[in-house]
Amino acid sequence: MTQPADLLLPLATAAAAGLIGSIAVMRRMTLASDALSHIALPGIGIAILLRLNPIVGGLVALLLGTVLVWALEHKTRIPTEAIVGVVFSAALAVGGMLTSGEDLIEALFGAPGRPSRPELLLGLAAAALVIAFAIVAESRLVITLVSPDLARTAGIDVSRLNLLFLLAFAATVALGLRFLGVLLMGSLVIIPASTAKHLARSLHAMRWISVAIAMLSTAVGALVARALHRDAGPIVITIASLIFFASLWTRRGDD
Repeated sequence: MTQPADLLLPLATAAAAGLIGSIAVMRRMTLASDALSHIALPGIGIAILLRLNPIVGGLVALLLGTVLVWALEHKTRIPTEAIVGVVFSAALAVGGMLTSGEDLIEALFGAPGRPSRPELLLGLAAAALVIAFAIVAESRLVITLVSPDLARTAGIDVSRLNLLFLLAFAATVALGLRFLGVLLMGSLVIIPASTAKHLARSLHAMRWISVAIAMLSTAVGALVARALHRDAGPIVITIASLIFFASLWTRRGDD
């Protein structure tokens, strides 16, 4: 039977994904956000070869990849989506060469098992930092979204804020690597936020609807997976997708 403590880190991760995802969708980074999660793959592969914790390898790769994306965007002025696409393709190719078989499947879809106590504590702390950043930086992110020039006039360091957002996104993806893997974690960021954007009538409502859908999908998916003796990741994302399609039908009926 699933214990409440087993859901603590997945639910904290879902809350962070819901908040970060709402920002990513507002910034029209939907596809780029999904691709960015795949940057973890080569780090996981290297960690496995060195017999280290794969989550640590994935986190390092995500952080390095994020800084690379930010630096290239800052220096070249190429759109974030294009840079992420190039870095994603290279990371996927390298990761595919470094991992194979069962290790590759676990990297892509997550691995079963409880996190160790240090992983749990560090994960909860990281989730709390991401959530705090998303809440505290909300107004600055919105101003930057509306008009970068206005944001600079208001004294906001747009480049630094963009870097912090990308790092928060990378941390969110790293939180879900064990539970969902690199292939599905981006979906937990994107799908609830996309559903919330369709349902919500204000930016504030969108953020919290996104969080609610991400946490609901995670909790129900974990319980169903436990009952069916299946991996939780695909079930979680399937439930989130069903909620998305149901929202389309519901909203259309209201209109």
